[in-house]
Amino acid sequence: MVFLKIKNVSHTYFTKTTATTALSDISLNIEEGEFISFIGPSGCGKTTLLSIIAGLLRPTEGVVTLEGKSINPKENDIGYMLQQDYLFPWKTIEENILLGLKISDRLDESKKQKTLELLNKMGLNGFEGQYPKQLSGGMRQRVALVRTLATEPKLLMLDEPFSALDFQTKLHLEDLVSETLKSFQKTAILVTHDIGEAIAMSDRIFLFSARPGQIHKTFLVPEELRHLPPFQARNHETYQQLFQIIWKELESFENTN
Repeated sequence: MVFLKIKNVSHTYFTKTTATTALSDISLNIEEGEFISFIGPSGCGKTTLLSIIAGLLRPTEGVVTLEGKSINPKENDIGYMLQQDYLFPWKTIEENILLGLKISDRLDESKKQKTLELLNKMGLNGFEGQYPKQLSGGMRQRVALVRTLATEPKLLMLDEPFSALDFQTKLHLEDLVSETLKSFQKTAILVTHDIGEAIAMSDRIFLFSARPGQIHKTFLVPEELRHLPPFQARNHETYQQLFQIIWKELESFENTN
């Protein structure tokens, strides 16, 4: 059975006077444990598709199934990591990372210890009693990842989670997130404008055309890159070759506008 199936999904935003089609006839299958990236020009519907997959938005047409079932946001099957960490400033780091478990009434001593151990693996041991304002941007994003993984989602959505960080922190977090998701064998979808990030972290890359968004091309990241940490992958000659190919495809959209 296909883990995540997106079939003939289209979406149009309606107002009293206009109708804007963001996505047109998107179909793709994602297998369990895959790391997928969506890239494309601004406004091509990447984030709209994430919202549809998460069950936050009902598509105008088409269906999305996770393990053969319709998406139900209440079942906590999908975790979100965004550009903003959205940590509650008045709660401690420990309170923030346990919040999802508490809301879903699944917080017990075993899950608490497991979550605190993950915080430790993220290099944040000893920060449990501090508040978000006392942490750097990169540290806060690590906390956000722990909070997301604590609820053990089947699918992880990453919507430009590193774009607000400085380049050095971004590279470090790419490695950390990639290693963590592989160790948990998580399926993940990354939305990014950074071609390099998509290549360094993904198994497959879906390139969307300009609005209305359609899948223009699919790139399979070569085996030799997929087995490397993102930082090392960026220094591989195959990385440069794929980067140039995708760059030219993106440029072709601009030339046709």
